[in-house]
Amino acid sequence: MTSPAATAPLTMRHAIAITVGVVIGAGIFKAPSLVAGSVPTAGWMFALWVAGGLIALVGALCYAELATTYPSAGGEYHFLSRAFGRGTALLYAWARFSVITTGSIALLGFVFGDYMTQLLPLGTYSSALWAAIATVVLTGINLRGIRSGAETQSWLTAVEVGGLVLIVAAALWFAVGSGSAPPPPAAAPGPVSLAGVGFGMVFVLLTFGGWNDAAYISADLQDRRAIARALLVSVLFLTALYLLVNWAYWSVLGLAGMAKSQAVATDVLTAAFGPGAGKLIAAMVAAAALTSINATMIVGARTASALGQDWPALKVLAAWDEERRVPRNALPIQCVLALLLIVLGVAFKGGFQAMVEYTAPVFWLFFLLVGIALFRLRAIDGARERPFRVPLYPVLPALFCASSAYMLWSSLGYVYSQQLGGFNAAWVGVGVLASGLVVLVLMRTTKD
Repeated sequence: MTSPAATAPLTMRHAIAITVGVVIGAGIFKAPSLVAGSVPTAGWMFALWVAGGLIALVGALCYAELATTYPSAGGEYHFLSRAFGRGTALLYAWARFSVITTGSIALLGFVFGDYMTQLLPLGTYSSALWAAIATVVLTGINLRGIRSGAETQSWLTAVEVGGLVLIVAAALWFAVGSGSAPPPPAAAPGPVSLAGVGFGMVFVLLTFGGWNDAAYISADLQDRRAIARALLVSVLFLTALYLLVNWAYWSVLGLAGMAKSQAVATDVLTAAFGPGAGKLIAAMVAAAALTSINATMIVGARTASALGQDWPALKVLAAWDEERRVPRNALPIQCVLALLLIVLGVAFKGGFQAMVEYTAPVFWLFFLLVGIALFRLRAIDGARERPFRVPLYPVLPALFCASSAYMLWSSLGYVYSQQLGGFNAAWVGVGVLASGLVVLVLMRTTKD
């Protein structure tokens, strides 16, 4: 029998932990170097991170209206279904469940495994074994109930944030003269390049990515208006944290040093605490990957469950444990698919990782559609009670749509310039959407 604690609704603290946990991943340990290399001065670098936080904040305001007006475990699937119909929503859910979510779990599993192997190797296939262990254990925890998964997320997020705070502390320690590295080299300012700024912005926004997943737990909160506060608090906290971490990198390495660094966090901790800091970095990145895996599992299975509720042919995914507030079939199915991808990744890790990364245009396409859905739902369902309304409507939603369109264009440009197996990588996203269209046709031949 499930304990009351396992079935109690979630609080705003849980929503913040899930949001922050899914956003902070391995990106904050790599993206700052790429951003620093794309701008001429530190001022421009910090300006890009502030702009990324503002864009995420605008998006959070839009999602806050949708999530409070239409609370659902289906999140974006539910918004798209109400605005554009089940067909468009199915294409989104298919892309998310078949590649984006399960592929992300597998890839994050390999990141976790790679760094755990530095701490405790498990033999020839150590990375894959650690990935599989994390996938199975976290699935088991989440099957116990949404409360169990959310509490685990709270602890993991605390460890993850603590690791980033350690980087800031290392910079402060270095600043008072306890470090052993030379002072940061001075960088001669160069001209501002719009292309460089755009390139840097792509990586800033990717590092902020994931805040939207809070929408999937809107129906599990004690107060549905709390999702708006959770989104706003999460984005503001993340912006402040990212600025502090980038200040730490810059204060120790300088802009040129950041741009040249292949492992910027390692370089900072080594400068402050000596060469033994490598183990700390391995633990920090492993914790970040584990936190993102858990949050991705929580929200990913909910999309699949919502899909099963709408389409009889996929009803196996719809099974819902009301007592525990979890999709009892979608979670283990998601686990099995992720494990299969981990096995695939053992042989084709590089190509497999590229395949998942090349679906980015599909993600940004549907992100743009969610922004447009806000306008459409205001038009066709304007009389509905809205506990939270986007301020400065329609300016802020239009800005969110414009930023999503920019990211779609940028990701298309990147994917189009890549090759995978001798073919243009743009065909990966086309293939995912085409397979979704086949599924849609098959689903529509099934009697509702």
